[in-house]
Amino acid sequence: MKKFTSDYPTPAMKELFSAVLKLKNTDEATRFFRDLLTIAELKEFANRWQAVKMLTQGTSYAVIAKKLGMSTATVTRVAQWLHHGMGGYQILANRLFPKKQ
Repeated sequence: MKKFTSDYPTPAMKELFSAVLKLKNTDEATRFFRDLLTIAELKEFANRWQAVKMLTQGTSYAVIAKKLGMSTATVTRVAQWLHHGMGGYQILANRLFPKKQ
């Protein structure tokens, strides 16, 4: 796993991450993230997460880009973070998305 840079995470970010861990269910998360983020931001984050899911299932970059309405550059960036990031995508992907056999 890569080490955090000197400016990440900031104390304010750590406080936000700790707050997220206090959410008890999907309803609370839905309400919290809607207050925190714009609809456009939520859609972008949700699309990136869908890209992670599709990448773990072996879907091609072109199919992902077309289905999610994002550029292949964005899909490539998500794939880079999935495979060579800090391991955050990988932690949840391993827990939530079964590998295609």
